[in-house]
Amino acid sequence: MREEKKYLVAELVEHLNKSDYMFLVAFDRLNVADVAVLRKKLREMGAEYHVVKNSILRLAVLEKSLPEFAADALRSATAIVVGGSDPSGVAKAICEFAGEREWADKLRMKSGILDGRQFDGDGLVALSKLPPIGALRAQFLALLQAAPKNFLFVCSAAAQSFLRLLVAYGKGNS
Repeated sequence: MREEKKYLVAELVEHLNKSDYMFLVAFDRLNVADVAVLRKKLREMGAEYHVVKNSILRLAVLEKSLPEFAADALRSATAIVVGGSDPSGVAKAICEFAGEREWADKLRMKSGILDGRQFDGDGLVALSKLPPIGALRAQFLALLQAAPKNFLFVCSAAAQSFLRLLVAYGKGNS
């Protein structure tokens, strides 16, 4: 492999090491100004947008031992999005950016890897519809708190019923 390719692969692997996910985005016919707006929006979320060559991406994915992408995912111009602590929020930002400008034909999710699992474009769009990570944590915490509370309620219901019976019996004998 040529030195330039080795350098590009090493640089891409460095970007892939920044997060637990990587989204592949098709960006056909977007101009530089539009990409700059998208990059700014992603930077606010701690994510990065990088245009890559498909052959370099294949080599970097092999070097990192990630699942290989389908051949159709690496056909057209490709950009990767990495970084940030909220993958669903980043996916939502990309989908909203494409939707607010009605660019479904210019900017679309092609594929991605999240925690070592591969997703197609439809799976990433579904990921974008999830609530933010903070809301998911709050829902999970509420679920964890509800189980013991309901258990205590059920356990105390028998004792409360018995006490009500004794009070009613006491009132009936007086």
